[in-house]
Amino acid sequence: MWKVAMSEEVGKAVQSVLERVKQAAARRPKTLPAVAPRLVAVSKTKPPDMIVEAYRQGQRNFGENYVNELVDKASDPLILESCPEIKWHFIGHLQKNNVNKLLGVPNLFLVETIDSPKLADKVNSSWQRLRGASSQRLKVMVQVNTSGEQSKHGLPPEDTVNTVKHIVSQCSALHFSGLMTIGRYGYDLTLGPNPDFQMLLSWRQEVCEGLKLPMEEVELSMGMSTDFEHAIEVGATNVRVGSIIFGNREYPNSALNTPNPTPNPSPLPSPAPSPEKTAKTVSEEAAKKMHHLTVSEH
Repeated sequence: MWKVAMSEEVGKAVQSVLERVKQAAARRPKTLPAVAPRLVAVSKTKPPDMIVEAYRQGQRNFGENYVNELVDKASDPLILESCPEIKWHFIGHLQKNNVNKLLGVPNLFLVETIDSPKLADKVNSSWQRLRGASSQRLKVMVQVNTSGEQSKHGLPPEDTVNTVKHIVSQCSALHFSGLMTIGRYGYDLTLGPNPDFQMLLSWRQEVCEGLKLPMEEVELSMGMSTDFEHAIEVGATNVRVGSIIFGNREYPNSALNTPNPTPNPSPLPSPAPSPEKTAKTVSEEAAKKMHHLTVSEH
């Protein structure tokens, strides 16, 4: 019974988020590339049956933060049987010693977290060796640390153009797809557009101008559960949404798994927990304020 209720909640949540993605895209300024945003459902710590239910609702792109967890899920018999067209995104920090393991994942679609030329070289050589010369190029994004926080991975913004140039010119097995950032958590959108998103927009402009790349072919992966609508409004083409689809994550030995955790815990995922409602309200207020602003690509 619990699984049935859980599946229904996941299904409703996916449909709700997809509708909000569509509405946010409609609010984008016409000056931005008309690229339909891609929803990546972040399924870390969640069981295969929840992924299968989201897949049944039409969701195809799923993101994982940890190599071992992605390897386990991608090879799970239930997912292999039920989700033949699944597209896996790796969105966590990638260490060189895990590259071969990651690249062996079936249906690996996009590695979003290349943060140095050396890592790009490792992924490039491993993909050539594992998949052969006849294989399609592996899609990758370059992760930029737009907030400058030491706790965040990603390369310094000023290294962005040279790193992309290295991938485009030196890594023949890789296809450069765009830029990705996590950004600072908890930004107050009533203060105006998120500066981390604006910085990623600016560096896309630098990359496109410096390397003569079409703007519409360089994606922007930015925005999560609390700010994905704002991210889309200012130009995101790829948003990574987890908790408002699958519910809050449960980690081993965390407060969520100890007796008497936070008040009124719910075993079911909620399509719109209270933090998201708050963020949505803030986003709507910011959208009104931004109506009088011109979104700058610089």
